[in-house]
Amino acid sequence: MADDAPAVTGSGLPVPRFVSLKSDRVNLRNGPGTDYPTGWVYRRAGLPVEVIKEFETWRQVRDAEGATGWVLQSLLSGRRTGLVLPWERKSGSPPPLVPIMAGDSERSGVVAKVEAGVIADLHSCDGRWCRVTVDQYSGFVEQKKLWGVYEGETFK
Repeated sequence: MADDAPAVTGSGLPVPRFVSLKSDRVNLRNGPGTDYPTGWVYRRAGLPVEVIKEFETWRQVRDAEGATGWVLQSLLSGRRTGLVLPWERKSGSPPPLVPIMAGDSERSGVVAKVEAGVIADLHSCDGRWCRVTVDQYSGFVEQKKLWGVYEGETFK
């Protein structure tokens, strides 16, 4: 097994891996159990988070801003989503716009432009481009502009 290969855990799934929040209210706890205090409450269903550790029915997750904590596994979904350029969001300035392209090329037409921080549903990624849907718009976004998919990761 290569050093950079994800570890397989008790759930049988690799760690680390990306998942998304199932609910509009998810408590991020300071430890793996309801006895631990809630450090943060997420209020955005579909938000991608990275599972970095597992303990029984609890998953330690990291969000796009680097915050970590524990979430009950039943509040997470295997549905893949990505945040568009979350590192480009700055308070006080308008968020940059990212084009959703008609095809997996810079030369294809622009279907729509979405703001940094928007959640996109990820359908597939080829290591360079991801096929996405945001609201009623479908097309392709450069993989490097999404948080919620690893560099070079491919899936269908």
